[in-house]
Amino acid sequence: MSMMDPSEEFPEEDIQTIVKPAIAQLLNGVQFNPSKVNDWCNTIIDTCLKELQSLSKPYKYVITCVIMQKNGGGMTTSAACYWDGGKDGKTRVPFENDTMHCIVTVYGLSVNIDTKDDEV
Repeated sequence: MSMMDPSEEFPEEDIQTIVKPAIAQLLNGVQFNPSKVNDWCNTIIDTCLKELQSLSKPYKYVITCVIMQKNGGGMTTSAACYWDGGKDGKTRVPFENDTMHCIVTVYGLSVNIDTKDDEV
């Protein structure tokens, strides 16, 4: 089993550095407005995808964004993935202000696949 090149490791810290400001710049000090939630989610996702692509890491990314009004109710999210835990990864970035909760999850799927030499 070969060691993974550090430049190919799932860039969790870089992702956090990209996602946190993408959310905060858009939602800090903003009042929840149900008619704007779809646009907010799309803007956050688009901003994050563009920045993630600029990292030039060997990953395909999947991003989810959930925005929910704060009204005293609970909010729970979960995910299950069948993947290579040594190469693929995910990170979750929560945010809240006085009127809403936001959770952005980024999944990174490695495009570098090890193939075993099956020749005799």
